[in-house]
Amino acid sequence: MLKTIFGKNGTETPEPVRADIEGSVPDWLQGTLLRNGPGLFSIGDKTYNHWFDGMALIHSYTFKDGEVFYRSKFLRSKTYKKNTAANRIVVSEFGTMIYPDPCKNIFSKMFTHLCNAIPDFTDNNLINIIRYGEDYYASAEVNYINQIDPETLDTVGRANYRNYIALNLATAHPHYDEHGNTYNMGTSIMSFGGPKYVIFKVPANASGQKGNLALKNVKQVCSVPCRSSLFPSYFHSFGMTENYIIFIEQPFKLDMLKLATAYFRGINWGTCLKYDQDDETLIHLINRTTGKAFSTKFYTDALVVFHHINAYEDEGHVVFDMITYKDSNLYDMFYLQNMGREAEDFTKANEKWSPPVCQRFVLPLDIEKDAPVGSNLVKLNDTTATAVLQKDKSVYCQPDTLLVGLELPGINYKFNSRKYRYFYGSRVEWSPHPNKIGKLDIVTRQCVEWTEEECYPSEPVFVASPGAVEEDDGVILSSVVSLNPEKPPFMLVLDAKSFTELARAKISSTVHMDLHGLFVPRQDPQ
Repeated sequence: MLKTIFGKNGTETPEPVRADIEGSVPDWLQGTLLRNGPGLFSIGDKTYNHWFDGMALIHSYTFKDGEVFYRSKFLRSKTYKKNTAANRIVVSEFGTMIYPDPCKNIFSKMFTHLCNAIPDFTDNNLINIIRYGEDYYASAEVNYINQIDPETLDTVGRANYRNYIALNLATAHPHYDEHGNTYNMGTSIMSFGGPKYVIFKVPANASGQKGNLALKNVKQVCSVPCRSSLFPSYFHSFGMTENYIIFIEQPFKLDMLKLATAYFRGINWGTCLKYDQDDETLIHLINRTTGKAFSTKFYTDALVVFHHINAYEDEGHVVFDMITYKDSNLYDMFYLQNMGREAEDFTKANEKWSPPVCQRFVLPLDIEKDAPVGSNLVKLNDTTATAVLQKDKSVYCQPDTLLVGLELPGINYKFNSRKYRYFYGSRVEWSPHPNKIGKLDIVTRQCVEWTEEECYPSEPVFVASPGAVEEDDGVILSSVVSLNPEKPPFMLVLDAKSFTELARAKISSTVHMDLHGLFVPRQDPQ
């Protein structure tokens, strides 16, 4: 069953383990791939309800002179420490609401109930590893992030966004510009004047060393008012070009009243998200320098998006690619009770799930005053995406479908915010669980794949060859786990151009399925 690889408790490998190499790892590949994801699902006699609830397990794969070393450690968040000290789950998560121990006295119970009137979210940062300045953090989508040592994987500190900028939620998918500055965005739920979406920037030279926390240098780029004060949009990522931020205000919304009363209603935070299929999706275009929003209203049909792929500017247009869904059922599939089914039963039970669709949208930047109503304002020849002018001067956008059945996208990050040709991802044709890696050529629309029986590869990460000029000159890295206990987990190294296997580094210890991460190049000593 799928729960065997997704929902079982993982274990730590705190000291580096040398991998057994089959094939040849390129000598130029020097650095560490950091990965993050849920890894602990039951504590004592209590079990989480949802896969996104599990305690964060940080992994590292260090590439050095043709060898690979693996280690892993649980994130020592306050949530982890509280749970392990109590030997049960005591902190609520996305899909699991926790109530006081019935053995507690009445005063302790009352205090717990009062504290939950305004939710203070967990610091179980299980989604990604992100960089602010010179420091690395485990991140989820809450107001807390945990700083980690990228070499030892030790948890070295915790930061609260709210101490530096008015945020209650923030994404785990920031962008990094060519100067090393980090751009991210979040939601200020309890701000004066109503909820707002906030875009902010952390400078490249910011550091948490010697008490100079990187977030002390944060600068707000702008804020965008939510179109509904009671139902701010959920978002997992955003797009960025050389001059613009692209934010999708989708009709997948957070019900504020439900969130504030979830504890007392006996429901989890996950049920506070609602999808309004009859609403429209707004596309906000914001100038990165001035913080001003583009005056034209761009919109499209109702959709759900988690991951942006890339965005760029082209001949007076903003082009952005993202992965969309027709509904919000994806989250429901990851409840552990659902994942406990046999693979065939799981697939049958979820046969109506909305597959991920890689779509391209195009926004015209220069709209002629005398453009006729009903005209398509897109002048590019390499896409079928349209942007049709409406009577009220708004622009209705329809996408160009690039591919169906790919998630967890990645690119050669040197082409982030630039016109590009290739992206990589996990193929999810028969269920939301990846069993293939794909590479799409956007020009030819051809997708090549790597797959192996009984294997589940993680999100593919591209690392460019030294001095590479061609976009796909480099390698793809993916951590692979298997349903077969006789098949050890391994780090897969593919030639990104031919998509053929260069090497696999077999790990002799337990490796758990992860979510996201990033590659940290080795820094040569000065």
